[in-house]
Amino acid sequence: MSNQPFVHLHVHSHYSLLDGMGKIDELVEAAKADGATAVALTDHGVMYGVVEFYQKCQKAGIKPIIGVEAYLTPGSRHDKNSQIERSYHLILLAKDQVGYNNLLKLVSIAHLEGFYYKPRIDWECLQKYSQGLIAMSACLAGEIPRLIMSGKKEQAKKRALEYNQLFGQGNYYLELQDHPHLPEQEKVNQELIKLSQATGIPLVATNDVHYIRASDRDVQDVLLCLQTKHKKNDAGRMNMLEDDYSFRPSAEMAAAFAAVPEAINNTVKIADQCNLELAMGQVLLPRFTVPNDLTAQDYLRQLCLDGLVKRYGQTYEEIEPLYRERMDYELEIIAKMGFPDYFLIVADFINWAKNNAIVVGPGRGSAAGSLVCYLIGITELCPIAYDLLFERFLNPDRISMPDIDTDFADIRREDVIEYVSEKYGRDHVSQIITFGTMAARAAIRDVGRVLDASYDFCDKLAKMVPMFMKLPEALEQVAELKQIYQQDPQAKQILDYAQRLEGCARHTSTHACGVLITKDPLTEYTPIQYASSTDRTVVCQYSLHPVEDLGLLKMDFLGLKNLTIIESAIRIIKATKGIEIDINQIPLDDQETFGLFQRGETTGVFQFESSGMKRYLRDLKPTNLEDIIAMVALYRPGPMEWIPDYIAGKHGRKKPQYLHPKLEPILAKTYGVAIYQEQVMQIARSLAGFTMGQADVLRKAMGKKIAKLLAEQKEKFIAGCVNNGVSQTLAEKVFSFIEPFAGYGFNRSHAACYAMVAYQTAYLKAKYPTAFMAALLAADQQNSDRVAIEIDECRHMGIEVCQPDINQSFDSFTVVNEALVDKPTIRFGLLAIKNVGEHIAEVIKDERKTNGHYQDIADFLRRITDKDLNRKSLESLIKAGAFDAWHDRQQLVDNLDILLKYNKDSNQNRLSGQNSLFAGVSGVEHQPLVLRSAPPVNRQTKLGWERELLGLYITEHPFVDFKKQLGSALTPIKDLAALNNEQNVTIGGMVVSSKKIMTRANQSMLFVKLEDETGSTEVIVFPTLLATSGEVWQDGQAILCQGTISDKDNERKILADKAIYLTLDNLTDQLATFRELPGQKRRAKSGNWSGPVVVNSADRSATKETANSLAEQFDLILNQEFDQDQLVQLKEILLKYPGPSQVYLEINLNNNKQRIATGFKVNRQPKLLAELMAKFAGMVKF
Repeated sequence: MSNQPFVHLHVHSHYSLLDGMGKIDELVEAAKADGATAVALTDHGVMYGVVEFYQKCQKAGIKPIIGVEAYLTPGSRHDKNSQIERSYHLILLAKDQVGYNNLLKLVSIAHLEGFYYKPRIDWECLQKYSQGLIAMSACLAGEIPRLIMSGKKEQAKKRALEYNQLFGQGNYYLELQDHPHLPEQEKVNQELIKLSQATGIPLVATNDVHYIRASDRDVQDVLLCLQTKHKKNDAGRMNMLEDDYSFRPSAEMAAAFAAVPEAINNTVKIADQCNLELAMGQVLLPRFTVPNDLTAQDYLRQLCLDGLVKRYGQTYEEIEPLYRERMDYELEIIAKMGFPDYFLIVADFINWAKNNAIVVGPGRGSAAGSLVCYLIGITELCPIAYDLLFERFLNPDRISMPDIDTDFADIRREDVIEYVSEKYGRDHVSQIITFGTMAARAAIRDVGRVLDASYDFCDKLAKMVPMFMKLPEALEQVAELKQIYQQDPQAKQILDYAQRLEGCARHTSTHACGVLITKDPLTEYTPIQYASSTDRTVVCQYSLHPVEDLGLLKMDFLGLKNLTIIESAIRIIKATKGIEIDINQIPLDDQETFGLFQRGETTGVFQFESSGMKRYLRDLKPTNLEDIIAMVALYRPGPMEWIPDYIAGKHGRKKPQYLHPKLEPILAKTYGVAIYQEQVMQIARSLAGFTMGQADVLRKAMGKKIAKLLAEQKEKFIAGCVNNGVSQTLAEKVFSFIEPFAGYGFNRSHAACYAMVAYQTAYLKAKYPTAFMAALLAADQQNSDRVAIEIDECRHMGIEVCQPDINQSFDSFTVVNEALVDKPTIRFGLLAIKNVGEHIAEVIKDERKTNGHYQDIADFLRRITDKDLNRKSLESLIKAGAFDAWHDRQQLVDNLDILLKYNKDSNQNRLSGQNSLFAGVSGVEHQPLVLRSAPPVNRQTKLGWERELLGLYITEHPFVDFKKQLGSALTPIKDLAALNNEQNVTIGGMVVSSKKIMTRANQSMLFVKLEDETGSTEVIVFPTLLATSGEVWQDGQAILCQGTISDKDNERKILADKAIYLTLDNLTDQLATFRELPGQKRRAKSGNWSGPVVVNSADRSATKETANSLAEQFDLILNQEFDQDQLVQLKEILLKYPGPSQVYLEINLNNNKQRIATGFKVNRQPKLLAELMAKFAGMVKF
């Protein structure tokens, strides 16, 4: 350290949210470039970046100094009075482990106890946690500088000595800074020098770094504007523009403080004192409290012995040796790795959930391969019965923390977290923080807003950047963006600033599923805080990867909607039929359930809803759970090509061929197709003599496609085969056979678990269809697209779905008492009506329960006086048909002002009449409600209201009126499934929704959802047709469309040739016009309309170009919201497979599907698809 002239000890990174700008990588690079051997991190009141900073400094050979710039309140941290003096700044640096632990405590106290605009500590807690720390007096906002600026020099001296006494001589420094444009800085510096001379308290020089390069000062100013909600040109706002707060070179700092060289030298002295070492890669498991003075291992074994009796009805001595040996083997590995407590912890909260009627998934991921997990209740599949491998879960050759993720009914997830908090102590359990960073588009919008650019201009600029593409890459690849950057100065400034801000942390949020459980109180390992000012959930300040790197126990508690559906269905079945169902005890050979799979009637069945999957199911005709497991694993791009072989093998149409006799017992169950990763491991063990641990290494090598590692494993595999009597030629053939399968093979344990959930949902649907569909509708009631699909399914199943009714509907979908109806019936819930919120739905339901049914509209308006019964909610109830029992909808809509006034007057009369002589006398206070007459609602208008507010047409379908006149000339949409690929058809229906995308030629095309009374389909409108028919594809429009059936990606679509919109007037003339329209030329196998169709050469080439464009697209459908960590993982995977196919994301924003172009182009190879499914199973589809 002695040759280092200067060390930066006061440094803010981008984790000083909307204040600091430097990213950790940039900070470390700048320190290394300056020849620094040490550097500090002192973010404002937080330690978010500490672990990342520590690791990256260590890797770069630079000593990391961990610190924080604390806020010290002049009074008590418990005082929260806006009139009190502002908090002082104070730099705290950890010298050692004691100091680091004290930093953790101080930062946590500041957030949990002292937060008032800022996280504050006070002198009391500083006195308690001052050991192991070096303190510096900070910038002009520090206490000593403030006292000097106030002319209170003696008090400044007194307080400086108190600080010095608290931290000890040599551990407290007076901080000098070189910011000559701050009018008070030079005065403060001179007084601090005098104070140092008078007291012996040493000086130290810093630069209060807020950005890395001096040229970034204007960009950092944008962050300050975002923080303070100002525009850049606002007068009188806070800014740091006049001085340099960059990571100034050490030579420049030494020159600035040439008059006080000791201030420079002391930076090195402080760095020499700071020698904190953070332990990484440890296993820091909490201890599970076990009864009767047993060890954790003994208690785990006892639970396993009990589990043998519970699961198999046999004791350890009675059961087959296979089970005894497997149990003993797994327990030995678990003990050797030191993980008994882990298994006990997981088993405890899962069994608590089950005992409290919370539906828990049968397992997730590779944990289902453990017999111990099955015996103690963590999973619900016997790994021996389903050929699941323990070593796929825990590799005995490599000690690493197990990873048991658990699915719970999503509405009960918080209950489990609450139990864990109670069990281990609230100071031992937290959720995990995540950081929202500025992506390219967001950065452009933020910068543009601060620079006062128009919203439309910023929006246009942002949308030029493909999703997930970084700005520098976009400026290279997107011609339109590059052009505006070069030609428009305002665009250039916005984009230049946005490039520097891209990737900066902007805000915090809570990880979607991660929960941290610690052995000792949380603050022994991590700083903690509340999730937000309105959410008192405790979160740790270290994000997911730092938590794992520190060796802490992170559990994933996932909420799975399908488990909520199961839980709700079970509750409805009990309420309506008096039958109690234990979902884990249902028979796994139910013929009605398999009949449902065989018919492909799997809408609402987990993992089996797509049209392509339904067609395969009808071909496969599953007869056992093994078939369901195989389909979960196979129905993915890549392995999907083997589905016909599996089906042919099952039905005896194709006999499997095996390269070696030892392959038959491994592959016979899957008819010679290697579907699972576990099969690859078994082949390596059987033919090459690998241990299962070695076989797992081979599996990973094949999956990662790292050439060197793969070559090493291939050599070992072939050598092992030869040693076992297999010829080298045959060994190479076997390796070549399994290698592609390993690339996209699925984790059988995970497939088996999800197949079980699929079977459970199918069982409920087959055996209790009305209850299941009511639960399904309730789970999706905020998603109108899903509700429409599910109501169509209800109709197909013979279940009537009734419109909302103010006296019959509850908050959610409900099963109508069978004694009151002629057929199975579900009633719409109030919450499924757009603009009707939870609160008003609850008020309506509770009032009805307390005081009986509403007698008429006037009675309803008198009794419901809550403020949430407003114009919007009342109008929505009317238009959705909730009052149809009393009045025509049009009459109520036309009298809406009268209804609202009556409701308001009734409420005022009730309030003013509570003390009236006549209060409570029947009829006295009730004024009559007089409504104006109105014509009955137009049928099409009524159906339009239903579509708007319920998401579908509920009483009947509006296209029926058109169908009556068009007759048999149209193909019903439901009949498309039975027609041939490339067949020409004419269909009609209502446009439900459309989404526009841009082709590679920068032309617009549409994906349109079209619906008639029998079903719905997707229509693809290519650019040429769209250019001449844009007015046709409007939501809610009735249209006629001719096109060709396409089975691309096993999803049936219509490629539109021509289309026209319809009105009920002059349908005959419109039909004649339609026949005369030219269309895009296609080879038609048959059609409903006769006559030649012509197309010009421009249309033909455009169609070809667009078709090629589609062929080079990769649609990735996100089934649920991704958190920031998951998005980063998705990016990393996509980046590994560059190629020609443009990646598009289909996401659901505010219940609207959107298709978004990203900046990624990938090679759509099986390995990519396999990796996506392995990482995001259940979350994505293609």
